[in-house]
Amino acid sequence: MKSATIHEIKQELLTLKPAQLVELNLRLGRFKKENKELLTYLLFEAHDEQGYIQGIKKEIDDEFAAINLSHLYFARKTLRKIVRIINKYCRYSGSKQTEVELRIYFCLQLKESGIPIERNPVINNLYLSQLKKINSVLATLHEDLQYDYLREMAELTAD
Repeated sequence: MKSATIHEIKQELLTLKPAQLVELNLRLGRFKKENKELLTYLLFEAHDEQGYIQGIKKEIDDEFAAINLSHLYFARKTLRKIVRIINKYCRYSGSKQTEVELRIYFCLQLKESGIPIERNPVINNLYLSQLKKINSVLATLHEDLQYDYLREMAELTAD
């Protein structure tokens, strides 16, 4: 089956009645967990971006608390899981400011966790890639926001 383009889907959705749109959204939500999570964000959390960010930060804290530090292999797996979670929530939000805030928070938590970042090249590369992503997204933000976030970034790069 060939998928329709976004433009074609938009045109078709504009012709539907509200009850049909509700039914389509509910049906879409049944098929994949990510679809349901995105609908949840759009319906219940999009109006309160700061509350959304705080909820994600709490989830990140919980994941960091669950890291098995007995071997760096296990820590690395959990850190990758946290990055996947951040990527997913950033996609839902679509806000560059949210993305920068979450990635900076991840990097700060990683530094505070006591995991020897420099001792494991994979963890070090993970950390450096997050810094690169922060810098690339930061360049697209307003100058005032850039200044605020650059001050936070100074903490990450200072050592």
